[in-house]
Amino acid sequence: MSTSSPLPVAGRAAVRRAALDLVRADRGAFAGVVVLNCLAAGAGTVGPYLLGRIIDDVRAGTTVTHVDRAALAILCFAVAQLLCARWARLVGHRFGERAAARIRDRFVERALALPASVVDRVGPGDLTNRGTEDIAIVATTLRDAGPDVSVSLAQALILTGAVWVVAPSLGAVALLALAGIPVAVRWYLRRARTAYLAQGEADSHRAEQFAATAAGARTVEAFGLQDRRVAASERAIRHSHRTRMHTLHLRSVLFPSVDFSYVLPVVAVLLVGGTLHAHGVLSVGAVVTCALYLRQLSAPLDTILLWVEQLQSSGASFARVEGIGTAASAPSYDPVEPAGDAVELRGVHYAYEGGRDVVRGVDLKVRPGERLALVGPSGAGKTTLSKLLAGIDAPHSGTVAVGGVPVTSLGPERLRRHIVLVTQEHHVFLGSVRDNLRLAAPDADDGRLMSALTAVGAHWADTLPQGLDTELGAGGLRLDGPQSQQLALARVVLADPHTVVLDEATALLDPATARHTERALAAVLRGRTVIAVAHRLHTAHDADRVAVMEDGRLTELGPHDDLVAADGAYAALWRSWHGGV
Repeated sequence: MSTSSPLPVAGRAAVRRAALDLVRADRGAFAGVVVLNCLAAGAGTVGPYLLGRIIDDVRAGTTVTHVDRAALAILCFAVAQLLCARWARLVGHRFGERAAARIRDRFVERALALPASVVDRVGPGDLTNRGTEDIAIVATTLRDAGPDVSVSLAQALILTGAVWVVAPSLGAVALLALAGIPVAVRWYLRRARTAYLAQGEADSHRAEQFAATAAGARTVEAFGLQDRRVAASERAIRHSHRTRMHTLHLRSVLFPSVDFSYVLPVVAVLLVGGTLHAHGVLSVGAVVTCALYLRQLSAPLDTILLWVEQLQSSGASFARVEGIGTAASAPSYDPVEPAGDAVELRGVHYAYEGGRDVVRGVDLKVRPGERLALVGPSGAGKTTLSKLLAGIDAPHSGTVAVGGVPVTSLGPERLRRHIVLVTQEHHVFLGSVRDNLRLAAPDADDGRLMSALTAVGAHWADTLPQGLDTELGAGGLRLDGPQSQQLALARVVLADPHTVVLDEATALLDPATARHTERALAAVLRGRTVIAVAHRLHTAHDADRVAVMEDGRLTELGPHDDLVAADGAYAALWRSWHGGV
């Protein structure tokens, strides 16, 4: 179980730019939300103002008709506020859904554009967590928190301004009484982003541990690693729990502090306003109006602060989602087309991060149309070499070239027309059998699809209930390991590259089926280059040449019979394997 390297996290500036891009992409809806929120907030200030006027007019001896007209006006403005606020939320929700869709689309594009070496290094947990939980958090914020906060912010600003307009002295008092809120919020914000980023990383690590354990279930069982994997999972869970408790502690400090701060401005305005009224400076209506404004202010402030936690969590999630855009700089590709199909390695060295070289000084030229088998003990560097051949990883020194052009200088689409890597890891996508096969050849007709399945020995396809329209995956037909592997091999046949690298691609098949599949595949790929990491040495027996890897070095190269006669490392492997059959 390899330890994954986490994907990068976008900085604050990059997150702000991404948020502004979302606003610019739907600026009409965003402007509509702002205007409607301002109208709703403005309409909400009329009621307390008219109520204060009614109090003063009643004290001055006004008529009942005048009071009724003012009460009707209060009702009309309350209805207007309700309609504008609901309309603003509707427009805001639509803006949020469209923005969330754009984030998902961009995430998928960036994830698919990640170099295979990056995906292989970080593991599935972090990338999956960003594409599911983090995007879900951002989408919820855009859909719900965004409209709520924008409405509440407009209300808070207009209500605060209204207090200053009615009585500047009481506005100053209210401002001093509200000073505790920004202090508490600033304390929270200085700590929240780091805490939520840590929580996101811990959740990703936990998901990675679960994914690694599930993916390696057979290895765990075979080597009795259950207790070790349970302990690793428990450590990941405890770490995730600690980060969540830390964010909970931050909220437990913020919310009580803010709740107490709500009461202070109302009490202060009533006390100071009563004193000023006693000295004839303010009317009772002005004091009541300001107190009502400040009482109303608690609702939008409460909404804003309740969403602060969501906004911080969403900000951290958005930074993680945007971070995959910086996972690897865009590579520059050589426009020169390879001159021929020969694959050549010269002085190739490669080491995984922080480790020693696992491929050391390999020189190898594979002739077009040749069948080459890579053999050697476990850990000899065979799989690493297959990834270098397919351009998934780049050598630290030396070159891996096809037709004289380094494979890492060819774009993914151009490279896959020349070389395709097939491993024992395979994936069946949701959709029909036809959909799965056409990933390799979008224009292939049904006859060609069935021929590809037949070529790799997938005779089970002849008995599918709906033929090529049979749905696979959840809710449909679930293929077993050998069937899934044959489906992957059929995609290779359809892709039609001139060189195929098989890294134990038939490892899950029983010996008879594997031999039949390998022979069928070899028949289809006759005249093309096949480089096979040999899981069973009969593959090496059938190859034109055998390359023997030991401790990262290429120690023997030649036909099977010659290497057996040489009585070296390959001969020892052959005797060990053949004698165990």
